[in-house]
Amino acid sequence: MLLTVASTSLREMRRRRSALLLVFFLPLVFYAVRIDVHWQAIRFLAIGAGWAIATLALFSHVTSRRLDQRLGVIGASPTALFLGRQLALVTLGVVVAGCYFGVVALTQESLPRLGGIALLLLTTVLISAPLGALVSLVITEELEGALALLSVMALQLLVDPDGSLAKLLPLWSTRELSAYAIGDPTTAYSLHGGLTHFAVTLALCLALAWAANVARLRPVRIDPPGRDPRDGDDATADGAHLPPGSSRRSL
Repeated sequence: MLLTVASTSLREMRRRRSALLLVFFLPLVFYAVRIDVHWQAIRFLAIGAGWAIATLALFSHVTSRRLDQRLGVIGASPTALFLGRQLALVTLGVVVAGCYFGVVALTQESLPRLGGIALLLLTTVLISAPLGALVSLVITEELEGALALLSVMALQLLVDPDGSLAKLLPLWSTRELSAYAIGDPTTAYSLHGGLTHFAVTLALCLALAWAANVARLRPVRIDPPGRDPRDGDDATADGAHLPPGSSRRSL
């Protein structure tokens, strides 16, 4: 069931060619804007990939709401439906991350931790898939949801990364992991802090999105129609006054 939902979701996304072009080329725009400052370019690339995957997740979950309700009525597991779509989105996200890891490897020289770039991109797309699903349960329109996600990503770039508010944002780990990847000596604990924030954020997004999806698709039990007990009492009471061997019709 899980693989069936994932393969169906991938076929649905393949029909949305404009959304797929956005997913593949928007991160390149983010990266090219600041390619002269390599640490900013790498972080912008991660934020661009995160927004693209989160937006695609939003589109996928919004358009499948009615289909999931119909499948839930005939007995499909809400957990399988949710995890199947997430599997499809993560698969696509890993492909995007792999492509842009190759772009960074070809265009940036003397990076001290090239593997850190792969870790940065991978963690970003893993968070973005359930983040988009979570937003789709709150904002059920594609345009409004995409703008909400864009606002979150803009805050990631504008807010003070050392402030307490920044750590409440879902992709704060990109700052720590990008600093680790480029070998910033001023952030000695970037890897530990980034991975901790990533794990907590991923667990929260998955748990909240899964719970909301299960609650939304939970079947409602409807009791079968039955005879009003008062009708039976009345009939018994009426019958008690009939003489033996008589019936209401004979009367």
